[in-house]
Amino acid sequence: MIGSIAAELSILGKRAATWILIGLWAVMAVLFGYVLPYSSYRSETGAARQESLADMLPQQFVGNVLGGFPFFGGVLVLILGVLTLGSDYGWGTLKTLFTQRPGRLHVFAAKLAALGIVLAWFVVASFATAALSSAFVASRENAPIDWPGFSLVVRGLVAAWLILAVWAALGVLLAELSRGTALAIGIGILYGLVIEGLISALLDTVSALRPLIEVLLRANAYSLVAILGASEQNARDAGPGGFSGSYVSGTQAVLVLALQLALFVAVSATLLRRRDVA
Repeated sequence: MIGSIAAELSILGKRAATWILIGLWAVMAVLFGYVLPYSSYRSETGAARQESLADMLPQQFVGNVLGGFPFFGGVLVLILGVLTLGSDYGWGTLKTLFTQRPGRLHVFAAKLAALGIVLAWFVVASFATAALSSAFVASRENAPIDWPGFSLVVRGLVAAWLILAVWAALGVLLAELSRGTALAIGIGILYGLVIEGLISALLDTVSALRPLIEVLLRANAYSLVAILGASEQNARDAGPGGFSGSYVSGTQAVLVLALQLALFVAVSATLLRRRDVA
């Protein structure tokens, strides 16, 4: 299994799309978390100016960077999840893989393990750039450089990885359903940009159905990062990725996200095992 994971990891590492997505996400984390807020901060006055600065200091960098994971980071890794499996359909290499290796589920597990490692790269890259950016802002404004506790950083890393894993698993499922990449990416982006937001808005108008919002991916992801320090106000102002509630408890958010991850993986594995790959 280790050899299979290393092979799949090598494939992802050599794929230009992987590094483009990681670089794009790191740039987005700095741009939306620090560059644009710092530009606004320079023109503000009074208490609002101090609040804006406080959000960009090292003490708050975990919550600052986590705010982008439930939607923007998720959509990017959904594309990576699609490419991880869908590309083999497009290239016609799955039959060769299944012939040369122990079995379908073995190949699938190796792909998922490699994808999980790459998602860790996504998380580390965004946290590192956010930490460096916050330290730069603090030094430029002569503010104290006080870092958050180790426990909070670790919980933030784990939460970020879990959120990305669910989005990536959704991408893998869409790739398996469509047996390709183009349609899967299109449906995934449409879901991220429009469908879940429309479902939330529709359910919110019917009080009896409102609790169903709490099982949606974005609701639980935003709830989880809010508990770890992400600004709820920023979530409301995030344009197409905006979220205004309802928020759930941290325990519920973790459980729902873990169940969604397990469901997406189980359905994908079942389809891959039973369907003709030709």
